[in-house]
Amino acid sequence: QVQLVESGGGLVQAGGSLRLSCAASGRADSMYAMGWFRQAPGKEREFVAVIIWSNGDTDYADSVKGRFTVWRDNAKNTVYLQMNSLKPEDTAVYYCGSNFKFLSAGTAANYDYWGQGTQVTVSS
Repeated sequence: QVQLVESGGGLVQAGGSLRLSCAASGRADSMYAMGWFRQAPGKEREFVAVIIWSNGDTDYADSVKGRFTVWRDNAKNTVYLQMNSLKPEDTAVYYCGSNFKFLSAGTAANYDYWGQGTQVTVSS
């Protein structure tokens, strides 16, 4: 199995930046992708960004393109999400997930393991 631990959330003003980290342990070498999802109160978990572990390919939700960047550090088994130009609409609990299914990495149901989440709050 894989254990994931997120960190880096916090409270920022609109236009500010945060960097989230997700450290993986266990059989991380065999995972297909690591993705970032977020969930705001009263809403379902939505896709934010993903990186394919083997080749580094990335994809982003339209709402964050041009503002967020995801990358990985293979030596540390860690994925990062740099969030710039933050908006109040970005406020949510952000979760890191590990995908072993070789299916759509933008679908939360395809992820096998999740971190505990880290709160991101953007004030107007």
